[in-house]
Amino acid sequence: MLRFENVTTLHATAHGEVRSLDRLSLEVKSGEFVVLRGPSGCGKTTLLLTAGGMLRPTSGRVAVDGQDLYALNGRERNRFRGQHLGFVFQMFHLLPYLNVRENILLAAKANRGNASATRERARDLLKRLGLEPREQHPPGALSTGERQRTAIARALLNQPKLLLADEPTGNLDPENAAEVFRQLQAFHGTGGTILLVTHGAGADAHADRVLEMRAGSLSFSGSSPSASPA
Repeated sequence: MLRFENVTTLHATAHGEVRSLDRLSLEVKSGEFVVLRGPSGCGKTTLLLTAGGMLRPTSGRVAVDGQDLYALNGRERNRFRGQHLGFVFQMFHLLPYLNVRENILLAAKANRGNASATRERARDLLKRLGLEPREQHPPGALSTGERQRTAIARALLNQPKLLLADEPTGNLDPENAAEVFRQLQAFHGTGGTILLVTHGAGADAHADRVLEMRAGSLSFSGSSPSASPA
């Protein structure tokens, strides 16, 4: 489902060149739930943005479902992302001037599918995530848990093949964090593929495979003994 082949990402800074990803190779199979953990600054978010088609690497190849992401032009890549990828971020990234329902339906703009079916999926997600009573509320009127559930609903609206999650429970209390993992597991249970990056070990119990990241490189940590980083 996701494949990195010898990917390197270089950034120029005032103090010289920084290598965020260092000849990194990774394969996430269809239906896997992979947790990637490591300290701040090790390249986790760079990897996730690169996997999502939002950050072109300096060298190497990135493919999702067999499609070389960076062989596509910008418009083609945006359309592919809208059809095949979902994103859940630590800081939610909800638009403050839209209500819950409108924030969820934003994802439909990137995927010109059947409008009636999209609205029906939005209704189902609102119900499934316990957001129906809040669907007319703006993000500022929501709890942190409700905001993250809204972000998850938006990520799932287009029925993505691959869900990319960046510290999705980092701002949540244990109860709301547990609810987020329940929703991720529900998506995984339908055959969905997940790559989740985090700095802690709290997500390990939910994963098929856990990888450690240090200084732009990966090492196998555990869970699926037959799996490997590449």
